[in-house]
Amino acid sequence: MERRFFRLAIDVDVPGRWYLGEPTRLTGEELEDAWEFSYGRPVELRERLLVPLDRPGNPLGFDTAGVGQTPVVNARVASIFRELALSDVQLFPVEVQGQAETYFLVNVTRTVRCIDDQKSAEVQLYTREDGRPDRVGEYRSVIGLRIDKSKVGDARVFRLWGWPPPIIVDGNLKGALERAGIQGGRFEEV
Repeated sequence: MERRFFRLAIDVDVPGRWYLGEPTRLTGEELEDAWEFSYGRPVELRERLLVPLDRPGNPLGFDTAGVGQTPVVNARVASIFRELALSDVQLFPVEVQGQAETYFLVNVTRTVRCIDDQKSAEVQLYTREDGRPDRVGEYRSVIGLRIDKSKVGDARVFRLWGWPPPIIVDGNLKGALERAGIQGGRFEEV
């Protein structure tokens, strides 16, 4: 049976949901790179972080924080990532403002070059004319994302080469998260 893959994104339709702010040091000092947890590679984190609330509301099992869309999960969701995809993620305990429960920042450490340009509805690549020589050949926009499953290998959760915002999970991980009643996440097949 062919493996299926899904984009894991936030569910903005959860009634009364909270909105998380930019992760900071416990002192409130900003991080040097707000995007460091979206690059699809391991990071070294030597201190616990604080995730403030931009808007109080109902706590979620999965959400993203700040401009870097850093995934933040509760202990139950973290245990599923730990059990099924430990070689693809780093889990860092974080404090969420006003919460006694420990949450975890999920850093997806794998990047896979597998966007299917022909099957995706529309892709736009950076060119020299865009004035971003560091991004030439990477994706500027992807609409109707589809991936080439034959290029994924054994990854259970990963980011996409050239288009890092999406978090892609395999069907087994998606099923486990749904059975655990993940609140705050939604899945779209890619």
